[in-house]
Amino acid sequence: MTSDGQRPDDPLADLERWMAQGQRVALATVVATWGSSPRPVGSHMAITASGDFTGSVSGGCIEGAVIAAARESLANGQSKLLEYGVSNEMAWEVGLACGGRVQVFVDPLTP
Repeated sequence: MTSDGQRPDDPLADLERWMAQGQRVALATVVATWGSSPRPVGSHMAITASGDFTGSVSGGCIEGAVIAAARESLANGQSKLLEYGVSNEMAWEVGLACGGRVQVFVDPLTP
């Protein structure tokens, strides 16, 4: 916990702070997983229009793609459902322990 009672790297607290500052922010949330997934359902990532972010939806595997999708959602005002996956065979080829899929809902918020 930090001195203000928040967890370090708390994406929801950062989102609230950014919105209070008048920044446009999108919230990405893991809504479903199948097979192996590094982050559980309910994991969050907050992304600003300028590309700043906090939190994680995959432990680093898809964050870049989610940031790009969030910035696009902020530009057009449309929510989107993203799905990423990898087969067990491909997972071994790229050095992951096992395959899986994850769905992430990206919602642009207004201050």
